[in-house]
Amino acid sequence: MSTPRAVPALGPPVVCAPLGVERAALRGVVGDATVVRTGMGPARAQASAAWIASGGPRPVLVTGVAGALDPAVRAGDLVVADEIRFTDFRAPIPVPTAAALAAALRRLGLRAHLGPIVSSPTVVEGARRAGLGREGALAVDMESGWLAEASAGGPFAVVRAIVDTPEAPLVRPGTPVRGFTALRALRRAAPALREWFAATWTAPAAREVVLAEPRSFCAGVERAIDIVDRALDRYGAPVYVRRQIVHNAHVVRRLTERGAVFVQEVEEVPRGATCVLAAHGVSPAVRAQAEARDLAVIDATCPLVAKVHAEVKRHTGRGETVFLIGHSDHEEVEGTVGESPADIVVVEDEAMAHTVTAPDPGRVAYAMQTTLAVDEAERIAAVLRGRFPAISTPRRDDICYATTNRQRAIRAVAAETDLVLVVGSENSSNSRRLAEVAARAGTPAHLVDDVGGIDLTWLHGARRIGVSAGASAPPELVDEVVSCLSGLGPVAVTTTTTGTEDVVFTLPKEVS
Repeated sequence: MSTPRAVPALGPPVVCAPLGVERAALRGVVGDATVVRTGMGPARAQASAAWIASGGPRPVLVTGVAGALDPAVRAGDLVVADEIRFTDFRAPIPVPTAAALAAALRRLGLRAHLGPIVSSPTVVEGARRAGLGREGALAVDMESGWLAEASAGGPFAVVRAIVDTPEAPLVRPGTPVRGFTALRALRRAAPALREWFAATWTAPAAREVVLAEPRSFCAGVERAIDIVDRALDRYGAPVYVRRQIVHNAHVVRRLTERGAVFVQEVEEVPRGATCVLAAHGVSPAVRAQAEARDLAVIDATCPLVAKVHAEVKRHTGRGETVFLIGHSDHEEVEGTVGESPADIVVVEDEAMAHTVTAPDPGRVAYAMQTTLAVDEAERIAAVLRGRFPAISTPRRDDICYATTNRQRAIRAVAAETDLVLVVGSENSSNSRRLAEVAARAGTPAHLVDDVGGIDLTWLHGARRIGVSAGASAPPELVDEVVSCLSGLGPVAVTTTTTGTEDVVFTLPKEVS
C-alpha cells in the first residue's frame, strides 16, 4: 500500500454570501463553516476573495440569490454551477463537484438545476439576458466568478437561489415575495451544503484514488458501438436498434442524438429498414421476425455470446438438457434460451442448482451467462457437477475475459481501499457484479451511472477510494468521477493493474 503524498492541510470552510440577508439565512445551519458577507458586485467580491485567500487554501462555497436566464428555471429554484462564465474574454471556471452537489440538493426534495452560471459586472436584463440564455447558461449573478479566488486552489462550489426570471425581472412588485422564496430555498439547502463540506478532504495527506485496470469498454462493447456508428455513417439516419446496443444510458443517449432509434422488438421497425441486433444476442425467433419484415439486419452480437449460443445448440442438438447459469430476465439469457426453450433450464442461484431436474440425468450440460460474478457462477456450477457426475462442461469458461479481468481488478482494489465506486448503469449485469464483488471483499461499494450518482455522504472520512467501470461504461465517465474527487481536495491518483487486454473483434461485412 502506497503512502499518500503530503500536502498543506486546507483551512476552515467558508460560505460566501454577498448580501446580509443571504448570510442571515444560512448563519448557524451550515455546520462548522464560517458564513462571510462578501458584498455585492465584482469589486467587493474581489476584495473579499483576496482577504479570504490570504489564509491559504480552504473549501469555499458561494451562495446567494441570482437571476434566471433559462425560462425553465423558476423563482425559488436552485442552480448549481458546473462552470462559471464571464461576460468578457475570461476563460470559464469549471466546477467538477457540481453534479454530486446538485444530486444532494435533489434528495432533499429541492428543484436543483445543473449548468453554467454567468458572472456579470452589471445587472443583466432585456436582449442581453435573452442572449446569455441562448448560449446555454442557466443563471446570472454579479459575484461568483470573482469569489472563486477565495478558495486559493481549494474546493469550490456555487449554489444560487433564483429570485427573478426573464418573465419576472428584478424590478417588479413581486420581487420581495420571490426573494423570500429564494432565501427559504437556500436555508432548506443547508443539509446538502454541510454534506459537501464534510466530503471535502482537508487532511495533511492527499486523498488517494485507486483506479482498477482493466476497466471500462471491452472489445465486444467497442465493436457493438462502432457498428451502430458506422451504420449511421453508411446508411444514414434512422438506423433502428433492437433493445439497448449495450447496457449504458450514456451510450444510448449519444447514439440517439446521432439518429439511432432504439426499439423493444423488431415489429416496431418499418419494413425494409436497417436494424442492428444488440450485443447481448437474440433468439432464432427474433431473426425470423426480422427476415419476415425484410429488414436489413446487422448483427452486433458479441462473439463471446455467440460462442455460448453455439455451445447450447450443440448440446441440445444431441438431446441433452442444458442448465444455463444466469439471470432469467437478462436479455443475453433470453436470447440463449430461445435457441431451444424446451431443453434449457435457467439456474439463477445455488438453491435452484440443488433442485433442478432433467429427463435424463446422464445427458446434461451447463453453460453460463457471460457477465456473471465468477465466484458465484463457480459455486452454482460446483453444485451441478456434484449432482450430475456425467454433466458436460464448457470447453472454455463462458464468463467472458472482460468480466473476469474486471472482477479480478476490482477485488485487488477493494482490498486496499475504504470505498469503491463502480461506474455503470443499473441494468448492466457486469457493472452490478463488480460492485457486488467489491462488497463481498469487505469494502463498501456503490454503482453509479455517472458522477451525478455519487452520494457525498459516502465520501465522509474515505481516504482511499477505488474506482472502476463496467465493460459497457464509457471511459470519460471515470475521468469525470476522478475530476469530482479532485475537486473536493488534494488527490493522488494511482492505478492497480492486474492484467492487460489486447482483444479485437472484426466487424460484420455490412459495415466493414
